[in-house]
Amino acid sequence: MAHHGTARHRRKWTVTAAAVVLAGAVAPAASGATTASPCTPGATYGSPLPSRSVAAQLIRSGFSFLEGPTWDQGTGTLLLSNMQNPTGPQGVQPSSMLRFTPPATFETFIADSGSNGLAISADGTRVLAATHDNRTISAYRLADRSRTTVAAGYLGHAFNSPNDLTTGRDGTTYFTDPNYQRGNRADEQGGHTSVFRVRDGVVALVDDTLPQPNGIVLSPDGKTLYVGATGANAIMKYTVFPDGTTGNRTTFASMKTPDGATIDCAGNLYWASYDEGLVHVFSPSGTQLGTISAGRNTTNAAFGGPDGRTLYITSGVSGAFGLYRTHLDVPGNPY
Repeated sequence: MAHHGTARHRRKWTVTAAAVVLAGAVAPAASGATTASPCTPGATYGSPLPSRSVAAQLIRSGFSFLEGPTWDQGTGTLLLSNMQNPTGPQGVQPSSMLRFTPPATFETFIADSGSNGLAISADGTRVLAATHDNRTISAYRLADRSRTTVAAGYLGHAFNSPNDLTTGRDGTTYFTDPNYQRGNRADEQGGHTSVFRVRDGVVALVDDTLPQPNGIVLSPDGKTLYVGATGANAIMKYTVFPDGTTGNRTTFASMKTPDGATIDCAGNLYWASYDEGLVHVFSPSGTQLGTISAGRNTTNAAFGGPDGRTLYITSGVSGAFGLYRTHLDVPGNPY
């Protein structure tokens, strides 16, 4: 019984937008350079789905609870967070970062990463992580796995439990802060679950009115921010201004328990529904294009592969989570 309760609790705190950040690009980036993008400026793309209902194929199962997939084009690998059941008096979930090398190799990349959502930095040298172990946004250097803090708190108060994130070409990173993984630690956010942004170490509030914000992703042109509010069964849309500030919030779409998300070069959104075990695909105008199924309790998705057209999906039940994949017709958008 407790195990089932843990799984349901875990769901809410699960959304990683990591998927939302880096999709597969074709060429490794030189150190310090901006990662190459498979997206062709001004290109016209057709439908991303071969049919309205697509079934993804299982790569491997048996993981504890997978989240935050993000593609590292420099090594041609997929990074993931694998979370465990809560431990200790604070009820915090241990988490490790795994690395998947296609077609079938899995290894532990960082043993105690404390991470949920992941995203590759714009220069391709670090993996940004929503880290609930110490309630921060962290960065791990891919070269030596050293950890630094990107965002420590807001106005002197600790975050709840950062969940997912997305980062732009200019380095501005947006992240969600529900309370799913706060455990028994004190609420320092006054009951709010919020969306924040951080740029050059400065944290600013985007929105503190969403119930359990989860997945988060930027449009390919960086002018629109999408956030899934799990507690409202809705995806919200914000205008992003040139200085990184946001405004003009509207409801983009309604769907059940939106979790993590990613986006393709045409601006189509791929949003995981935890309760439905589906990834809903929406056009930039909000039209639903179809669904991709991948087993129960779908948490997140990310593009990758040599041509950027493989969609990886994390889905499963606690203790038996799997990584799935399907090949689509439009490449994903990395930053």
